[in-house]
Amino acid sequence: MQKKRILVAVLNWGLGHATRSISIINELLNHNFEVFIASDGVALQLLQKEFPDIKCLELPSYNISYSKSASSFKWKLFTETPGILRAIRLEKKAIKEFVDEYNLNGIISDNRFGCRHTKITSVFITHQLNVLSGNTTYLSSKLHQKYISKFDECWIPDTPGSKNLSGIMGHLKEMPENVKYLGPLSRFNKFRGQKRYDFAVVLSGPEPQRTMLEEKLLVTFQNSDKKIVFIRGIIGGESITSLNKSLEIINYLTFKELEEVILSSEIIICRPGYTSIMDLAKLEKKAFFIPTPGQYEQEYLAERFMKLGIAPFCKQEKFEISKLEDLRDFSGFSNLNFRSNFGDIFALFQRE
Repeated sequence: MQKKRILVAVLNWGLGHATRSISIINELLNHNFEVFIASDGVALQLLQKEFPDIKCLELPSYNISYSKSASSFKWKLFTETPGILRAIRLEKKAIKEFVDEYNLNGIISDNRFGCRHTKITSVFITHQLNVLSGNTTYLSSKLHQKYISKFDECWIPDTPGSKNLSGIMGHLKEMPENVKYLGPLSRFNKFRGQKRYDFAVVLSGPEPQRTMLEEKLLVTFQNSDKKIVFIRGIIGGESITSLNKSLEIINYLTFKELEEVILSSEIIICRPGYTSIMDLAKLEKKAFFIPTPGQYEQEYLAERFMKLGIAPFCKQEKFEISKLEDLRDFSGFSNLNFRSNFGDIFALFQRE
């Protein structure tokens, strides 16, 4: 019997969408599906590195970037909306061509609105039923939910009930009928690692904010005597070094290498992106968060986990080494139920 062919289409906005898709792709392969990957930019490059034997297809770019200041973040995103809508139209056209050329049986779209097809099963993955955007949250959430309703199913990588990771973003009082909770997703597995680093700085996210945080942290830690590793989250590009011999700088690690570094580090310093939070929960790590300025989702998650006594945070412009002393008052993450029955979840693709 011929394997069902599933296209996994991933948004290129930082690396979080790509890295959490690794779990989905591995499970599809384990369940005897033939997988195709579609994305653009660094997300596509990452997935090509992780899955060199899988056919990778290029989609039009949404070209989403951050502003240099939090106050202008929403305005910049608003000005990019026409370009995003154009990219959605172009990816709809590309999807039709992919379905015909490769005889696809299903699509799993991680936050790519145009990656669906009326004649085959199409699934949308998101942790945001509510899209937090300040005083426009109601409008942005309703618009997002409208897009989601066009898909056969919406998968949320979280658990139902009060003990969850996404909070109000992934939980509504009245849930749409096409929504399923997958359980949190993480490419990582916990094992006992020997301590090598006091701090691991894991950078991620679109420019220019990734570079702005990198530059600030390199200056902050330039005279530290702690053992620190910087993972820049850059695929390719020139390497950089520090005069501080206790500070190791690495452009990019495969997920197995990153898993080992995180497990061998006492504290993780990173953005509170949702994928990072799922990984930290899986590995039961202590973390210090620095939200991307102006990104309401990360600010909400950082505040939520501080109130829960799990992890402290501070604003990017206010970070200094002394802030890390707050960590002694926080528990760190504990493992939720990461077991998912993917046989049942993938059953909709087996229907004729």
